[in-house]
Amino acid sequence: MIAELIIDEVLKLGGRLANPGEFTKRAFLNSKIDLSQAEAITSLIEAKSKDAIKLLSKQLKGELKYFVDDIKEKLVEILAFVEVNIDYAEEDLPEDLHQQIVQKLNQINQLLSSTLTSSKLREGMIEGFKISIIGKPNVGKSTILNKLLSYERAIISDIAGTTRDTIEESLRIGSHLVKIVDTAGIRKANDEIEKIGIKRSKQSADESEIILAVFDLSREFDSEDKEIYEIIKSYHDEKEIIVILNKSDIATSFKKEIFKDFNTIEFSKEKSIDELVKAIEKVLDKTSFSDDMILTSKRQVKCVQDSHDHIVEALENLDMDELELFAYNINDAIYAISSITSSFERDEILDKMFSNFCLGK
Repeated sequence: MIAELIIDEVLKLGGRLANPGEFTKRAFLNSKIDLSQAEAITSLIEAKSKDAIKLLSKQLKGELKYFVDDIKEKLVEILAFVEVNIDYAEEDLPEDLHQQIVQKLNQINQLLSSTLTSSKLREGMIEGFKISIIGKPNVGKSTILNKLLSYERAIISDIAGTTRDTIEESLRIGSHLVKIVDTAGIRKANDEIEKIGIKRSKQSADESEIILAVFDLSREFDSEDKEIYEIIKSYHDEKEIIVILNKSDIATSFKKEIFKDFNTIEFSKEKSIDELVKAIEKVLDKTSFSDDMILTSKRQVKCVQDSHDHIVEALENLDMDELELFAYNINDAIYAISSITSSFERDEILDKMFSNFCLGK
């Protein structure tokens, strides 16, 4: 009540309420924070997991700024060397300048590529990791979803093809926020609606960081199981996969050895879901831990991708001794990477040029 009375009095005396984001905007305009830190503040307010808070806190402290400044400084130095070579060809330059530039640019692009890859693999740290449950019809996917959620979210039936669309729910596993998706059984179907559901199942698997592939031990391994196996095999090197051998309480001749290269768990509806939850949490913990730079917005990813592409083009022009075009490409690369945190000033190149060379004595 006291706070409200004070605010009312201030408003009567000509004060006004702050606009949304005004304090952060003023901090940016007064160079107290950069664009990446401003983005981190916004995302921190909306953060839904400890993973997101840890990552955004590092960005708020300026980790991304240091990364950008380091890349920018190296590119500016290269551009300064080349522009001096264009305008002051009579000056002595190192004979192996071309080789040095190629080596430095390849190192920069390798760093940018690894940053893009790490960011893609860990984009779920901000909005929640996506987990898809896939398998042929009637292998127990919906039962596993219901067990994970601790309530009957999906309809369970012995009739194959009960789930004809994706069912998506959010839950917390350990300190991680996840979006878990129960998908339609993957098989050859004549029903148009079921075909759409199967297409969405494959799309969901493609968009997920983790795939739970379910197989039914009570039945023989067949062509439909083989299709699921081929799907997870194609993702083996780029996604985390947990194979769930369901209905393990029923003895069969199902060939389990085919999954020897995968993380497997035997399960039945009578067993506790705890083992699976712990396995998922272990994968999430491993996925979340990384010393690599992680980009937290699509804007940041685009800036890094653009900078990477400009450097690739620059290297092609350098090989053809097109130094003017090379300089143009590097300039674009600098602007792209700089826009993550702030604008780029052309004077930075001049400062670098005159600090490294005794020009205009």
